[in-house]
Amino acid sequence: MSTSKTELKDLGKFKLIDLLTENFKTKKKSSTYGIGDDAAVIDAGIYYTLVTTDMFVEGVHFDLTYAPLKHVGYKSVVANIADITAMNGTIEQITVSIAISNRFTLEALQELYQGIYTACERYEIDLVGGDTTSSPAGLVISITAIGKVAKEKLCLRSGAKPYDLVCVTGDLGAAYIGLQVLNREKKLFEVDPNMQPQLVPYQYLIERQLKPEARADIIQLFEKLKLLPTSMIDISDGLASELLHLSKASNVGFTIHEDKLPIDRLTYETTEALHLSPTLCALHGGEDYELLFTISQADLPKIEGNPNIHLIGYITEPTQGLKLVTNSGESVNVTAQGWEPL
Repeated sequence: MSTSKTELKDLGKFKLIDLLTENFKTKKKSSTYGIGDDAAVIDAGIYYTLVTTDMFVEGVHFDLTYAPLKHVGYKSVVANIADITAMNGTIEQITVSIAISNRFTLEALQELYQGIYTACERYEIDLVGGDTTSSPAGLVISITAIGKVAKEKLCLRSGAKPYDLVCVTGDLGAAYIGLQVLNREKKLFEVDPNMQPQLVPYQYLIERQLKPEARADIIQLFEKLKLLPTSMIDISDGLASELLHLSKASNVGFTIHEDKLPIDRLTYETTEALHLSPTLCALHGGEDYELLFTISQADLPKIEGNPNIHLIGYITEPTQGLKLVTNSGESVNVTAQGWEPL
């Protein structure tokens, strides 16, 4: 009998999920799609119900040294909205459960819930339940989101086909660079508590980290353009990781181009000032909460010239691998190096 033990750090988040859930099979007819996408898909008759859960842990997902509780509450809701949006759906309700230590006051928790309330107002969501319990240390937030999508408009990770076009919304890498700026200023503050953080020049980057927005507007745009992506996923763990998820789910390869990656000017300038690679930050930074999706070539005219959508590459046969064409014309393999909490 083997007594060897596997360290969780040797697995990573997604391999761990695969191993823990490999023996679970759906038995209910209404359980249309289970583990493996941005949200579970439940057959509710004339439409699909979408269900997703995200957990935020103090010291892992947020640092209260520089993250206001109001922003933590807002961001925790946005992360769930992004998952529902990635299924081409709209969110309707959330439940919120928290575990808190005795160092938190009533006023602190009211600030946290003010952020949750603000997100609910912004995205027209109902808070319909949850739970509260004690924690030996720190703050834990778990949110379950419930949404819906018309059956004929559901988008999964598994629908990409060779020759489809690869697109992203918005810009990439800003949230990660915002985090680097905040951590830099925190270290300076720890050395000299009298110093004033220099954050004003980085307002856009910091907002992308502390108070991101989900791209629910893109779902409305798809409706207006009469466009149905062939596959879709939200960019929470980094573009490279999400590309690999789509590749695995759809059994395809892809080629993307470095010069097509959308990087904001301030992100680009700040990465260079921090001696980081703008391309690597765009590929592996995470927490952008933008959308990565594929479309058929026939739908290209629908997105051409739209400032919200950027064409970055195309889908290939699986035998052609997962490639990035660099600015120098070199073709290199894409691997996942995105942020993982384990």
